[in-house]
Amino acid sequence: MRISGGVLRGRQLHAPKTNTIRPMRDQVRAAVFNILEEVIEGSRFLDLFAGTGSVGIEALSRGAAEAVFVDQSPEALGIIRSNLKELDLGAKSTVIPDDVFRALDALAGQNQRFDLIFVGPPYGKGLADRTMQKLSSSALVHSQSIVFVEVFKKEILHREYNLLKSFDERFYGDNLVLFFQQKEPS
Repeated sequence: MRISGGVLRGRQLHAPKTNTIRPMRDQVRAAVFNILEEVIEGSRFLDLFAGTGSVGIEALSRGAAEAVFVDQSPEALGIIRSNLKELDLGAKSTVIPDDVFRALDALAGQNQRFDLIFVGPPYGKGLADRTMQKLSSSALVHSQSIVFVEVFKKEILHREYNLLKSFDERFYGDNLVLFFQQKEPS
């Protein structure tokens, strides 16, 4: 697993030793960040169900000002912290060792807002849908935020959640990545 672009391009990332963590494939990550390239610079990035941290680290490599990583798995947290330390990204990063839904409430309570939010939960547990429902009414998302979600292509995910509406979707093998923004006021 390598960083695909930016100042850390080509750097190796630590990967899980078990199959309990499913990192976004390098090719998918590169394609997604090519889509987002014009909005990454200076952004605040939120990586939910962060796993290895590869998506948030990719954002930092490509110019994000800050990344917040949320995961509750001790294995994932160890990998994220190891990757951040090895790449000297600690000053631009916050790791939250908690359940995603509790972390979202805590971040909202701190009046945090993010420009880019990645949702990459374990497959087949309905967590993507549940997370999108939560984000759709959250103050964490502002009018210019982009939320992108990676799910198994057969997983049920709506194209609209309250104020969030999908504006693009891409299939990469068995993966589906959907991109959401707030709907234009009518």
